[in-house]
Amino acid sequence: MTEEDIEKENAAITKAYKELLKVSYTTLTDDDKKLIRKAFEVAVDGHKNQRRKSGEAYIFHPIAVAKIVAQEIGLDATSIAAALLHDVVEDSPDYEIEDIENQFGKTVATIVDGLTKISSLSKEKDMNVSLQAENFRKMLLTLNDDVRVIIIKIADRLHNMQTMDSMQLDKQEKIASETLYIYSPLAHRIGLYNIKTKLEDLALKYTEPDVYNDILHKIKESKEEQDLYIEQFSDVIKKSLDKENLDYTIKGRPKSIFSIRRKMVKQGVTFDEVYDKFAIRIIYKSNPESEKFLAWKIYSIVTDHFRPNPIRLRDWISSPKSTGYEALHITVMGPKGRWVEVQIRSERMNEIAEKGYAAHYKYKQEGEKEDNLEDWINKLQEALENPETNAVDFVEQFKLNLYSKEIFVFTPAGELKSLPKGATPLDFAFNIHTEVGMKTRGAKVNGKLVPLNHVLQSGDQVDILTSETAKPNPNWLDYATTARARSKIKSALREDKKRLGEEGKEILRRKLKQLKINLNEASINELVVFFKLKTSLDLFYRVGIGTIDNNMLKDYASSRSNALMTFIKSKISRKANAKKEDLDKEEITTNYDSLVFGKEQEKLDYKLANCCNPIPGDDVFGFLTVSEGIKVHKKNCPNALSLQSNYAYRIMPAKWVDSTQQEFLAQISITGIDHIGLVNDVTKVISENMHVNMKSISFESEGGIFSGKINLVVKNNTLLKKLLEKLKKINGIDKVTRV
Repeated sequence: MTEEDIEKENAAITKAYKELLKVSYTTLTDDDKKLIRKAFEVAVDGHKNQRRKSGEAYIFHPIAVAKIVAQEIGLDATSIAAALLHDVVEDSPDYEIEDIENQFGKTVATIVDGLTKISSLSKEKDMNVSLQAENFRKMLLTLNDDVRVIIIKIADRLHNMQTMDSMQLDKQEKIASETLYIYSPLAHRIGLYNIKTKLEDLALKYTEPDVYNDILHKIKESKEEQDLYIEQFSDVIKKSLDKENLDYTIKGRPKSIFSIRRKMVKQGVTFDEVYDKFAIRIIYKSNPESEKFLAWKIYSIVTDHFRPNPIRLRDWISSPKSTGYEALHITVMGPKGRWVEVQIRSERMNEIAEKGYAAHYKYKQEGEKEDNLEDWINKLQEALENPETNAVDFVEQFKLNLYSKEIFVFTPAGELKSLPKGATPLDFAFNIHTEVGMKTRGAKVNGKLVPLNHVLQSGDQVDILTSETAKPNPNWLDYATTARARSKIKSALREDKKRLGEEGKEILRRKLKQLKINLNEASINELVVFFKLKTSLDLFYRVGIGTIDNNMLKDYASSRSNALMTFIKSKISRKANAKKEDLDKEEITTNYDSLVFGKEQEKLDYKLANCCNPIPGDDVFGFLTVSEGIKVHKKNCPNALSLQSNYAYRIMPAKWVDSTQQEFLAQISITGIDHIGLVNDVTKVISENMHVNMKSISFESEGGIFSGKINLVVKNNTLLKKLLEKLKKINGIDKVTRV
């Protein structure tokens, strides 16, 4: 770099630092500014010889993270300083955590230490477990030190996602998948909705770039029309709002690209068919006493002018979400017969929605009862510290509970409890207390006895009936949905199985002695094979509960002399089957060798995953399984996110290079208005397509509406897409989608 370049870069660094001080959400005192200045100087020194992959000086990254923490999340000077220092200990040999504590105090050091630990986790190498899942679990343990560790980590991830263009494609995809899988649900739970939305959109940009760019382009195209619509909507209600002397603003907010994409996939519709691509937000000024009253007053004014959809009312003012979110959401029939979502929030509610944790604590009253975030962190600690929970299971359950829609139910004493949608009385029991859950005998909902798998609804009053003799049984795992309940039930069942297994082992020892057989490692292994079990504990447990009885043990004894031969035969048989599978596979790969893997574009044996049934032309990747070789999945497979995030080291890039030799089965679904000759029109279009064969067709018609399923044999995805477009043009057809 020339002297002139260095000068320019230093000026840009100074400018970025001044901008950071200017945009802080909290008011910075002189002491705050001194602390931040000192942190900035240490960060500049610690990263002086570092550059990012893009070539820019590394110091721009911690400044950008600190800016997100200061402006978008709204944390204090301590957090801003910690964000500036978050990579110093890890990246610079000149600084240890003790140096940070000496210069900045215990709190900043604790946060920086937590962030350093998280970064070092990704450098551990252990291929026997899912590295990412285990790391995520350990990362959440830092919540115990200070929740700000996680919040700064989310800000760090956001800036990394914003600056990923110079990375390799496979790295981009891995980081984006991990972001969707872990960081955006976490941001959602902490109440950082704006950041959650940005993370999701950026993740889509790298996991499905074509889809992302297509929706982005369409949003830009329709912006003018959308602005005009919001203006028309606002004009209708402004006069009434002004008449009530309300101090308010009305804003239009486009839905995120990710949420539009999710709607398109979930509802099987095109971009133009997504009806609520934006929401209208009414933000009003109010003192704390009048907040609720004014929200319902505005609701009344809006619904005086526009007809509401009664099943789309969401009252998160009377019962805030467990994230702290408060608002009134209504969907009304707006101008031109379009459904519009209207969000009604006070300025305080809006700040909490925008800033999450920071605003929540700004408005927290002294002596206020423990809040939901703290309560959630305490429960999370309990789940994290259970050493028997498998890391991937934990992450799946954690993610499930983060994104669950909430219901609100009452205890017999009238206390309100929040549970995920789909929760049962068992989930409620374990939510009250582990001991209540363990001793559950039955449940009453609204005074009536219900089964334990009864799905609770918002507003239910739930009374758990307990008994000292009651204990969990395996069926409970089918009834419970929350991570807490399932974890406790699994733990109790394991303990029960272990206890019965110990008793069973002694019973087995006595019974084998009568048959003149010693209980040792060899005989245990033989018994496990003979009874087609997986482990010795399964064997002892079955003897303990009596499902393996005397007669069955006699059968084992009489066949014992032939056991070795049987074992050898089964081995040979298994090898033969494996060989047959290999031949089947070989037949596929020799007759049809159009899928290649990795940078070298190697032709390898593979199987197509049943969960998403990819066909040529689909975007795919290979996943190296433990026992079945390479499985090929579609990139938008329901399991893709989990595989790419938890097992990135097993992912293999894959692509189709030719599709002339093999045909694939695909199913399409058709709906529309029934009329005479419709089936004939459909079959005619299909038969006119030379490269598509129809295997089966089934149609149903009710009340003038028909629906049908057609199984086709096609060469590739392009041909299928062309056929779908032609079918959509048939008179009366409403929707045509690939199943």
